[in-house]
Amino acid sequence: MPTSEQRLHALPYFKDSALLFASIAHRPWAIFLDSAYPYSQQGRYDIFSCEPDCTLVTHGKLTTVTIKGVSSESTIDPFLLIKQQLPTIKSNDNLPFNGGALGYFSYDLSRRLEKLPNLANDEEKVAEMAVGIYSWAVIIDHQQQQSWLVGNNIKTTFWQQLINQFNHLKTLTKTTNFKVLQPLQSNMNQDFYTRAFDKIKYYLTEGDCYQVNLTQRFQSSCSGNPWVAYKKLREINPAPFCAYLNFPEVQVLSSSPERFLKVTEGEVETKPIKGTRPRKIDAVENQQQIDDLINSDKDRAENVMIVDLLRNDISKNCERGSVKVPFLFNVESYATVHHLVSTVKGILIKNKHALDLFKSCFPGGSITGAPKIRAMEVIEELEPNRRGIYCGSIAYIGFNGNMDSSITIRTLVHSNNTIRFWAGGGIVNDSIMEDEYQESFDKAAAMIELLTQFRAVK
Repeated sequence: MPTSEQRLHALPYFKDSALLFASIAHRPWAIFLDSAYPYSQQGRYDIFSCEPDCTLVTHGKLTTVTIKGVSSESTIDPFLLIKQQLPTIKSNDNLPFNGGALGYFSYDLSRRLEKLPNLANDEEKVAEMAVGIYSWAVIIDHQQQQSWLVGNNIKTTFWQQLINQFNHLKTLTKTTNFKVLQPLQSNMNQDFYTRAFDKIKYYLTEGDCYQVNLTQRFQSSCSGNPWVAYKKLREINPAPFCAYLNFPEVQVLSSSPERFLKVTEGEVETKPIKGTRPRKIDAVENQQQIDDLINSDKDRAENVMIVDLLRNDISKNCERGSVKVPFLFNVESYATVHHLVSTVKGILIKNKHALDLFKSCFPGGSITGAPKIRAMEVIEELEPNRRGIYCGSIAYIGFNGNMDSSITIRTLVHSNNTIRFWAGGGIVNDSIMEDEYQESFDKAAAMIELLTQFRAVK
C-alpha cells in the first residue's frame, strides 16, 4: 500500500458553497458536487476541486491518460485505468471524500460494456468518460456547519496557497453573462413521439421488454458563461445531486434528484426513481397529486420492476443475502415534481472495489428499462440522437474506498455554443401516450424555465 502524507485544515463555513466555488469555477477541470444548500435541505455535503494531477478521457476505444502534462493512450477497460490511478489511502476524519476520482461517465460508455447497435446520430461528440484524480478537495458539511480542506501528498507551499485562497475569498468584480439565442427545439414532435411510443408498445406486447425509457432532446444555441446559468438552475430547481463541471470539452449543469450508487465503508445503497407527478400551487391539488402517485398501480408496478433489476445488479458484487429493500414507494418532492423513490441496500464483498460495483450496474436501470440490454437496443433504435452524458452518472470515488454517484437526469450539457437537455420516462403496457408525452414536459419544466429566463430577446 502506498504511503501518503494526509492533510486536513478547517476553513470558514459558507452557507452557500457556490460563493466559495465561484473563485475556481473558471479553472481547468473544476468540479462542484453540490447539495444546492440552502435552496434544498435534502443533502448534507458539498465537494469541489480543480486542476487534477491525472485526467482520463475516453473517446470510443481509446482512453487518454494525462499525468503532469504527459499523455498516453490505452485501449484497456476505462474503469480499470481509473483503479490503477486510485491508490487506497484510508482516513480517520469521517469525511465522505479524502481525494480521489471525480468526473462523469456518459450513457454511451455502456458501449464498452455491451454490444449495442449503432443507429442514433452522435451530435454530442464529447468524451464518453472524463475523470480526474484530485489530490485535494474542499468539503462543506452543512449539517455540522463546517468546511474542510483535505489533501494527500501535497507540497507545503501549494497547501498554504490553497489555505490562503479559501480563507481570504476575493470578491469577483468581473461580470459575466449567459444568453440563449434561439427558441428551444426538440428532436421529436408529438407525431414522432407517438410512432416511437407505439413501437415500444409493440415490443412490450411481443415480450421483448417489460419497460422502455423514451426520451426527447431539447437544444438551443447560446453564448456566454454557463456557470451563470448553473447558479440560477440550483435556485429554481434545487436537488441533492446538483453538479457543475467545467471540463475542457464540455460544461455540465446538473440538478439531478436521483442517486445511482453509494458506498460508505462497504455499505451499498441505490435509490431508483420511477413514478412522477407535477407539483401544483394549490395545496389541496398538490396533495391530490401525491395521493394519486402513492396509489397508482401503474407507477408502483413500474417502480418494482426497476427495484428488482437493481437488486439483481448490485447482488453481483454484494455479500450473499445482504441485499434488502428497506424503503419501497417513498414520495420525495422537488421544485417542479413529486417522485416515487425506493431504496435498495447491500454489503459490498470485501475484495471488491466500488468501481467493480459501478461497472456491473452501469448504466442505471431506472433510465433504461427492463431487461436492460434489450431496452437499450430499443432506445438506440427509436431515439434519433445519442444520449451522451444524459442518463450516465456524475460520481466521486475516494482514495478511502467511498463512492457516491448520481443519475444525470435534469441535466444540461454545454459545448460549442450549444446547450441541450433531455426529458422522458418509462413506458409500460398500460402507459397512455398523451400522459407520457406530457410527463416529459413536466420533468423538463425547470430547465425550460431556466433557458427561457436567459433567452436573448431582440
